Amino acid sequence: MSIQAVLQRYETALNNNDIDTILDLYGRDPVFMPQHAPALVGRTAVRAGYEQVFATIKLNVRFDIHEVEEAGDWAWVRTSSAGRTRILAAGIEVEEGNNELFVFQRESGAWKIHRYLFATSQPRA
Repeated sequence: MSIQAVLQRYETALNNNDIDTILDLYGRDPVFMPQHAPALVGRTAVRAGYEQVFATIKLNVRFDIHEVEEAGDWAWVRTSSAGRTRILAAGIEVEEGNNELFVFQRESGAWKIHRYLFATSQPRA
C-alpha cells in the first residue's frame, strides 16, 4: 500500500473513530505526539490516546498531502487537515485545522506510521 493510501485509510478511520484500523496503520513501536500533551510511546499508550480523543471529540476532517519524501525504508510526509470537530461534552461544533508531520517506516514490505506529530493551525479562543 502506498503512503498516500495509508493516509487515506487513516483519514477515514479517524473520522469513523476506528481505533483498530488506526493501530493497524501504525508500526510496531509507534509514537503519537498530540499537541498540549506528552508523547504517547508504544502501542498501549497510542491506543489509550486515541480512546481519550474519541471520548471527547468527533472529527470530520480531510487531509491534504503537501510533501512526501522517501529514503529507503524511511519516509516523511507533511500534511494539513481541515474540517469540523464536535466537542461532545459541550455539544458544539468548531472549525478544525492542523499541520501534521508523519514519519513512516517500511516494516515487512509495508509502509507503517512510525511517528505522528500535529499542531493546530486554528487555535480555539
